[in-house]
Amino acid sequence: MAKSFAGLARNAAKNGTAITVPKEALEVAPLEIHTLGNKVLRKSARRISKVDESIRDLTRDMLRSMYTAKGIGLAAPQVGIHKQLLVIDLDLENPTTPPLVLINPEIISSSASIDTYEEGCLSIPEVYLDVIRPSSIKLSFRDEMGRPKKMNADGLLARCIQHEIDHLNGVLFVDRVSNHEDLNIALKEHGFDSNDVQNI
Repeated sequence: MAKSFAGLARNAAKNGTAITVPKEALEVAPLEIHTLGNKVLRKSARRISKVDESIRDLTRDMLRSMYTAKGIGLAAPQVGIHKQLLVIDLDLENPTTPPLVLINPEIISSSASIDTYEEGCLSIPEVYLDVIRPSSIKLSFRDEMGRPKKMNADGLLARCIQHEIDHLNGVLFVDRVSNHEDLNIALKEHGFDSNDVQNI
């Protein structure tokens, strides 16, 4: 799974279109990541009609903010920007592997097979809980140059993409947690209010 991601990222770099920034934590992130309870996380994102330098600048700031927070994925609504843009990097230790940038991502199909895996979120720090999702997906999106693309993803990459696309629809991973007892305990332990969860 990590191999397939690295291969995809290498292809992007080969095309000369990959957006990269140093994979290091800054003293102050350029964008604030909002947390559970903030209504900004519940608004649906709008499609991006024109992919231009302002979108690429936003992508760079999102990457810098994600690396500063030591995350592997970040969606624009998490930083209060309601555009269908997300960034993912599953290879944080390798400075030469560029991140994945997905603009207007849309899941075309999902596998019948499902997996349960522990998820966390930069918008709900320190909370990790099991979530059930399809094992693999096929999606369409535009890259950072605005070109239409399609790709298949499985394993952690598929899960991360689904998690981030949820953010574009105002959905958080805690909304999908089926064990409500564990959910309530974890949220309370880290200072979050279970009333901010919207069960799906």
